[in-house]
Amino acid sequence: MYATERHEQIELLLAAQGRVSVVELADRFAVTTETIRRDLDHLESIGALRRVHGGAVGRERASTREPSLAERRERHGGAKAAIGLRALDALGGDFTGSVFLDAGTTTAAVASALAPRLSTERIEVVTHSLTLGHALAAVPGASLSLIGGRVRGLTAAAVGADTVRAIGALRPDIAFVGTNGLSAFGLSTPDPDEAAVKRAIVAAARRVVVVADAEKFGSELLVGFAPLHEIDVLVTDAAPDAELAAALSDADVEVWLS
Repeated sequence: MYATERHEQIELLLAAQGRVSVVELADRFAVTTETIRRDLDHLESIGALRRVHGGAVGRERASTREPSLAERRERHGGAKAAIGLRALDALGGDFTGSVFLDAGTTTAAVASALAPRLSTERIEVVTHSLTLGHALAAVPGASLSLIGGRVRGLTAAAVGADTVRAIGALRPDIAFVGTNGLSAFGLSTPDPDEAAVKRAIVAAARRVVVVADAEKFGSELLVGFAPLHEIDVLVTDAAPDAELAAALSDADVEVWLS
């Protein structure tokens, strides 16, 4: 196979998978890893991909890129709804206690699944998301606390020192947390203020349930906010690849498929 043909195939694989590995590409094309590294270097030089440790990712997966709420609502809606419903298994059938809902579209799916239970069950919900707060405030009889702070327009969530301080004074039974990136590195997000809030939520909760669709796998954004060993459960729509699955297992994280 000529180099140009490999380059085309690598670009197709990136479009389909979002990430490629040097070792896997060498096996696929029956060439050396040095040849693949030269291929990736060339493709990066023409703007077709971005090199990362052990391989490459698409250019759109830059460490600071963050889609708006409107963009995220349009992506993987069915998968997120299924994740939200499956995540409620963490509460069991007769849960009474407190739940913290992180901001995000997948945690919004958890909120939607949870809403019918709030009128009849003794569940205290806390969130710093204006979007989730507005939706849950309309549920008759719901017990809801909204954490304040400076509102970040892109996510409609409260952030800043006051928000972090308020969360640090809480001890919720379960936190449902979203993430922009999930890899062996841990959980990550593009914005430092969002990361500080997520870090506070993880530290405060007695049990941490991460809700994330498989598109987040392998992504590493600018700011890490939790290593894998601080997670109790990952609820997702597809099994992680071998590398991530091994890292999750080593960190004693339960993986639930929706």
